[in-house]
Amino acid sequence: MTTIQTPNGFSLDNGGRRIVVDPITRIEGHMRVEVNVDDHNVIRNAVSTGTMWRGLEVILKGRDPRDAWAFVERICGVCTGCHALASVRAVEDALDIRIPTNAFLIRQIMEKVLAWHDHVVHFYHLHALDWVNPVNALKADPRATSALQQAVSPNHAKSSPGYFRDVQNRLKKFVESGQLGIFRNGYWDNSAYLLPPEADLMAVTHYLEALDFQKEIVKVHTILGGKNPHPNYMVGGVPCAINIDGDMAAGAPLNMERLNFIKLKLQEAFEFSQNVYVPDVIAIGSYYKNWLYGGGLSASNLMDYGDCPTVQGDPSTNRFPGGVILGGNWEEIHPIDPRDPEQVQEFVTHSWYEYGAGREDIGLHPWDGMTDPHYALGANAKGTRTNILAVDEAAKYSWVKAPRWRGNACEVGPLARYILAYSKGVPYVKAQVDDALGRFNALAGTSLTPREALPTTIGRTLARALEAHYCAQQMLDDYDALIANIAAGDLATANVSKWDPATWPKEAKGVGIVAAPRGGLGHWIKIRDGRIENYQCVVPSTWNGGPRDAKGNIGAFEASLLGTPMSNPEQPVEILRTLHSFDPCMACATHVMAPDGDELARVTIR
Repeated sequence: MTTIQTPNGFSLDNGGRRIVVDPITRIEGHMRVEVNVDDHNVIRNAVSTGTMWRGLEVILKGRDPRDAWAFVERICGVCTGCHALASVRAVEDALDIRIPTNAFLIRQIMEKVLAWHDHVVHFYHLHALDWVNPVNALKADPRATSALQQAVSPNHAKSSPGYFRDVQNRLKKFVESGQLGIFRNGYWDNSAYLLPPEADLMAVTHYLEALDFQKEIVKVHTILGGKNPHPNYMVGGVPCAINIDGDMAAGAPLNMERLNFIKLKLQEAFEFSQNVYVPDVIAIGSYYKNWLYGGGLSASNLMDYGDCPTVQGDPSTNRFPGGVILGGNWEEIHPIDPRDPEQVQEFVTHSWYEYGAGREDIGLHPWDGMTDPHYALGANAKGTRTNILAVDEAAKYSWVKAPRWRGNACEVGPLARYILAYSKGVPYVKAQVDDALGRFNALAGTSLTPREALPTTIGRTLARALEAHYCAQQMLDDYDALIANIAAGDLATANVSKWDPATWPKEAKGVGIVAAPRGGLGHWIKIRDGRIENYQCVVPSTWNGGPRDAKGNIGAFEASLLGTPMSNPEQPVEILRTLHSFDPCMACATHVMAPDGDELARVTIR
């Protein structure tokens, strides 16, 4: 048994029983986690590992900066547009390009459509099954389910007993056939599931509704960006010409019919998050009112760059104000500057990278960042290079780097944005949080304050739902601004005055930041002689999923698990609940590679 005292004031005890979950499923990418539990099955140590290498920074060197967005967008099949947006913003920052108002607003809409879609799909199809037991829904009384639906969300039209009975019959066919399909491999007999059958049936029904609607909202990306996923962007604006009298059938660009269709989908998204998503999270959370885990150290240090301005280039109009909170002090918000080499740094002390001899424990600002892979298991690791049984947390143990703000590990994401916005008194956010918490307390019979409820797994999940609805409101506002600007006679969608590399300076550098669904995203670029000299992405799941740094500070994933009790370590529902609440995207965060040809995995299907 070894007890390690971290600089954050936590004691990590790697004695007791070690539980390994590998892979963590229902996320994007590849991830494993190892935890140590004591005799009471309480987690006392956690080690998070990203098990795949990305390497796009290496691929981009020497390429045309105007093409970078198309490469980085392929980092992930989920976070597509936010990487493209960060990339074009970085290049435009480096070359001092201001885009037209229409392009600014269209990008804003596309950014929020991605966030809304991502949050809804995350909750219903990746995270909800940590709380919802679909098998238990077979026991529900459809009439009681209808009454529950009308109590928690009376404005949702689909709420009749017959409707819920039809869904229950569909689910019954799955179970009786022995093929649970999308609901297979759950720990449905675990006592950690607390919902009554009626709540389970309501949630499963909305799972299916969300599955249907998620394919509708992304049609906005198809119209504005040509396709989804991986919609098109361009340095200087958007490749989406406006001709309000054009005929779409004849191949004309954005016209009034398409704009009206976009408005319809944005309104439907607003109503879904208002009448289904937010009420579901509040209702489900109320049954887990005593499950206030998953915050602690991870939610005491919070960071976001700030984004979504109403006026292009004016951060004072950001609807998500940036800043940093340290030590849980909501009264003191530190300003953040992604250009400052003393603020944002990445460490690789415990990551499978090298910075060079004598530089192993230093932090590098992304403009000077390096992506030089060095895969080697520590002396105390168990298993082989291609079949890890236990990592050595004293050595290198992850493909994820360790970003720090002035040396502090920080959590990023909707929770960070909402606590920052709430603390800064953003009216929309403050009203949302106070209303949602009031409804939660009324259902749960509690009197939790924002400081008690938000920095938890449930609070993190609620913040994501509230952010989805705020994004829906922003989309509608941006749409109205777009229509008004077009009506005023402005049809410009691109500024190509600096498209020719001959107009660029010999050297330039820039940064592009985005309020991505999983948290603050930054892309840093250096340009020399018209080509990319260096490119670094520091993504939300790198902030949250990074390993320990040179001083022993632990990342948000690891910190959030400490102190969590488990009902049955063989069925690690509690681990999944907390990690899923971050919506990990390890495809973005990690930077399976076997240059010597070793077999990485063998999958047998039947």
